[in-house]
Amino acid sequence: MLTQKDLELLSSKGISEKQIEEQLACFKKGFPYLEITASASVDKGIQVISKEDQAAYMDAWDAYLMENKKIIKFVPASGAASRMFKNLYEFLSASYNEPTTTFEKKFFEGLENFAFYDALNKVCQQNEDADIPGLLDKKNYKAIVENLLGEKGLNYGQLPKGLLLFHSYPEKVNRTAMEEHLAEGAMYAKNNAGEVNIHFTVSPEHQDLFEKLVAEKKGAYESKFSVKYDISFSVQKPSTDTIAANIENEPFRDAKGNLLFRPGGHGALIENLNDIEADVVFIKNIDNVVPDSFKCSTVIYKKVIAGVLVTLQKKMFEYIQLIEKGKYSRSQVEEMIHFLQDVLCIRNAELKNLEDAELILYIKEKLMRPLRVCGMVKNVGEPGGGPFLAVNPDGTVSPQILESSQIDLEDPAKKAMFDNGTHFNPVDLVCAVKNYKGEKYNLPDYVDKNTGFISYKSKDGRELKALELPGLWNGAMSDWNTVFVEVPIETFNPVKTVNDLLRREHQ
Repeated sequence: MLTQKDLELLSSKGISEKQIEEQLACFKKGFPYLEITASASVDKGIQVISKEDQAAYMDAWDAYLMENKKIIKFVPASGAASRMFKNLYEFLSASYNEPTTTFEKKFFEGLENFAFYDALNKVCQQNEDADIPGLLDKKNYKAIVENLLGEKGLNYGQLPKGLLLFHSYPEKVNRTAMEEHLAEGAMYAKNNAGEVNIHFTVSPEHQDLFEKLVAEKKGAYESKFSVKYDISFSVQKPSTDTIAANIENEPFRDAKGNLLFRPGGHGALIENLNDIEADVVFIKNIDNVVPDSFKCSTVIYKKVIAGVLVTLQKKMFEYIQLIEKGKYSRSQVEEMIHFLQDVLCIRNAELKNLEDAELILYIKEKLMRPLRVCGMVKNVGEPGGGPFLAVNPDGTVSPQILESSQIDLEDPAKKAMFDNGTHFNPVDLVCAVKNYKGEKYNLPDYVDKNTGFISYKSKDGRELKALELPGLWNGAMSDWNTVFVEVPIETFNPVKTVNDLLRREHQ
């Protein structure tokens, strides 16, 4: 039973009672596994673009950039970097004082190769710990880590990844992950007016720091790349927070009797994406960046998948306009069906049973949706969601990106599909979010609400259930048209631990 105080809290967050009822119902009934028919592969749903076609698609994208269209690079950047330093936090709390594990030894042996080395050295000197070589000579390893992670040092343990120095450049002009996205955007998302639009989703407590860094650095990158940046920020909306439940699936209340809400996960960002005014949106995680010397492959394939997107969109618009005018031949209808089946990989077992009017309506409904082209890399054991052919609520089968939690791995057949998957999702998406009239799709309309996730957490020493919304590139884009394109593994260079920055691709 909600009290007046509860209702006031809901009102302040923009959450309705109906939303609370729906969320509590999710705790009670859980979320169903998704039905899959196969893992996507080169033979089933993943396109491999030939060298000749790559050039054609890059040309198509370059031509699109010359049109009066708005392109935005959308970068989820709100996550804290604390998980990057999990091993170093364990070292700080360990009973030993010298590097012992393989991870610890690698970190200290490679210390001078980190882009943040000079900044760390400086704070160590300011904190009267002498310089880094001195610290190493004295075997004062924990002081180094404390200066790296702690508030009196660089405070890297509390900052978001976007604000950490990732890469070293000549003359000590080192770059943060955010700056690498500025450079990358200039290489494939510059329009005919020389403008580059980049949007970062950030945590409220870090927005000022991001804005300060942009103010300091933007001019230098505009000069270097001969562009004009429009950089914007947004935070996850309070209205996308989800209520926590106790083990009995009733609203969880804290020690003061207040309802507890938690962030809804990255799926909440579909609202931020929906607020953006753009024709084409690139989506890429904040930590998947490389120095300029390694950007060539990334830029090529960004242009390739963008070229695939605008080429497919043009064809879809032509088909829709034919339907709208009512001037189409039987052969054109058959061509549209083959396009849905062979290009968009949408299968419908009931297609042969549809009357002519129903068939045209079906084709139009499938074409009149947001479109995304997703880069997929060959599976080499990296974590990440995978590409599958999944059964949709309307009974059709189409490409979807799924996480392991969405698949019934107790079912031997499903587990075999999952284990034998050839590719995984590196979060490399380019999206077309307007219809043929130039009207923006309302993206929340295309979310599959049955694809959320429940996890177990604790608060005040008591166990609770937390609800995550359908993931941004999983259930939140479930009802989009989805095309998978194979991209090379060198385009995927995430930084999950600090030692990843010692990889060749980040040096």
